[in-house]
Amino acid sequence: MKTDLEKCALQGVVALASLVPIIAGGYGMFLGPGMLGGHPAELASLDSHFRYLSGLLFAIGLGYASTIPRIETKNRRFGLLTGIVFVGGIGRLLSATMIGPPSTAGLGALAMELVIAPTLAGWQIRVACRANLAA
Repeated sequence: MKTDLEKCALQGVVALASLVPIIAGGYGMFLGPGMLGGHPAELASLDSHFRYLSGLLFAIGLGYASTIPRIETKNRRFGLLTGIVFVGGIGRLLSATMIGPPSTAGLGALAMELVIAPTLAGWQIRVACRANLAA
């Protein structure tokens, strides 16, 4: 009974806490740097946000790398990471349609997020299914 109450409390706190990145991410996707307030070119705010997002990208890469040793058993992690990358790609696509196309590197990132990552996720599922059939 105590564990059920603790679980419910944790779920409630996580639900509230998750609203912060959901709201901030939504604003960022639709408003771009203007979400930071003041002039969109405010260097300190843009630098901070860029470095934060770069940290997230770094962690996503580590998350994918962590699936390599037993990739056939990492369906949930691989799928979650791919979902995160895909939604980020939607944000980049919004920027391309609202502001204009990105650089060549940005187009490559867009392809990685909206095409390559989902394709790799499908391949990972296939490998996992085959591993389960062989077991």
